[in-house]
Amino acid sequence: MAGGVVERKSGSRRGRYRPMSEINVTPLVDVMLVLLIIFMVTAPLITSGVTVNLPHANAKPVNSDATPITITVKSDGGVYLQNSAVQLDNLVATLQQIAKNNTDRRIFVRGDTAVPYGTMLKVMATITNGGFNKVALLAQQPTAAKR
Repeated sequence: MAGGVVERKSGSRRGRYRPMSEINVTPLVDVMLVLLIIFMVTAPLITSGVTVNLPHANAKPVNSDATPITITVKSDGGVYLQNSAVQLDNLVATLQQIAKNNTDRRIFVRGDTAVPYGTMLKVMATITNGGFNKVALLAQQPTAAKR
């Protein structure tokens, strides 16, 4: 040490940066969250059959199974299972037949805005009394122009 200057030995790696051996998972998590949001938004749009005027809601879409069962209640009170009309008394039996007695299947209930609350409640009560617990209401997502 001469004059307060620290000398380094040649070949010393102390002052250089060392390569990191850890994986940065933050970009991976960001990409996965974006893909999750895309699938959550597009899944309810795929399940459509009978045309109804759905009410608007600001809630986020729920995760769904690969093949959910869709029940539609039209403004005239008609109940449709997938795309075929069904009587409310036969709804549970038909659901059990389609679901092959698997009560864990997800069921989406869609109702027109003109359907009375009591009618929607009666349909949902019939489904849950039949043993199906994964029942969800569908609503139309608001568009950016209407906000």
